[in-house]
Amino acid sequence: MENFTFYSPTYFVFGKDTENEAGAYVKKFGGSKVLIHYGGGSVVRSGLLDRIKASLDKEGIGYVELGGVKPNPRSGLVYEGIELARKEKVDFVLAVGGGSTIDSSKGIAAGTLYDGDFWELYQRGWSEKALPIGTVLTIAAAGSEGSGDSVVTKEEGMLKRATHGDVLRPKFSIMNPALTQTLPPYQTACGITDIMAHLYERYITSTKDVEVTDRLIEALLMTMIHEAPRVMKDPDNYEARANIMWAGMMAHNNSVGVGRSQDWLSHDIEHELSALYDCAHGAGLAVVMPNVHRYNLKHDVMRFAKAAVRIWGVPMDFDDPESTALEGIARFRSFLTSIGMPANFKELGAKEEDIEKLADVACNGDTRPGYLEGFVKLTQKDIENIYRMCCE
Repeated sequence: MENFTFYSPTYFVFGKDTENEAGAYVKKFGGSKVLIHYGGGSVVRSGLLDRIKASLDKEGIGYVELGGVKPNPRSGLVYEGIELARKEKVDFVLAVGGGSTIDSSKGIAAGTLYDGDFWELYQRGWSEKALPIGTVLTIAAAGSEGSGDSVVTKEEGMLKRATHGDVLRPKFSIMNPALTQTLPPYQTACGITDIMAHLYERYITSTKDVEVTDRLIEALLMTMIHEAPRVMKDPDNYEARANIMWAGMMAHNNSVGVGRSQDWLSHDIEHELSALYDCAHGAGLAVVMPNVHRYNLKHDVMRFAKAAVRIWGVPMDFDDPESTALEGIARFRSFLTSIGMPANFKELGAKEEDIEKLADVACNGDTRPGYLEGFVKLTQKDIENIYRMCCE
């Protein structure tokens, strides 16, 4: 196990009707003028936004609003939010929505206190100052409600990049599983896939003897395997929703990733797909991830075989561990398609003729050094090969 530091200060408020306490928690963490950031649509139609505002009114907390967040959140709205936050002198950002809204809120929170262009924080990959953030979660997927991460897409060049920092961890996150019961099945499945990707990106490691976090990741993945079919069959299954929501937070607050190297190649490769085609991040991961695992298999066959045996119940073939590993990857892919996820470029809506462009931006776009590095180091040619596997 490697040396590590771990700081996770978020105050979690979990359960039914907890969104009505948002104002009290903003007050608890020092907010007096709030920017409420949200997407629109169901947040407005369901009355959730009105309930949030009522809770702020009850505590005597002023607020301004900024809606319009889209999946794969855009830099243009972040710039608008920074300008609004400065003009209105807000001292707290409250995200009401899913991972895209929370990530956009983090960009606003960090950019408001940054002297330069906020995009520089996403170019360099870390943030040191930010306004305090709270969240009211409506989608179990990205894990941004418990993490110090934010991913935003810059419209100019359609570059999707991330920034990190403990200052971006929310002060509080309100998590009511009932708010996810009205999600369309496809969106639910995309969230489940994203959660599983966050776990796999940590499981695929070169660090030896990390049994504690191995077992924690395995348990969370097995929870997803158990709960996903239940929630896809019965969208109103509160208990399944609750387990998925908490697993999503655990998957990405890094409590299961400490002391070990991590991968993130699948995410980096997928980001180019959701930036160019505006597809759902989880759907892109469903196409990319099994192929990244197949491509990198030989780097450590036993790591993938271990996943196959412990997570997917594949019998270990000690004479041919590679066959065990491949069967585990195949079962993972079959599971994703069973919950309605795409299996290839065609089903995703991606185009084979864009492969060279996608690989070039992945390796060289913005401040990239000409390659991607995680579990292994991938050249532009390697990434082109992976994208071609995604066409099969």
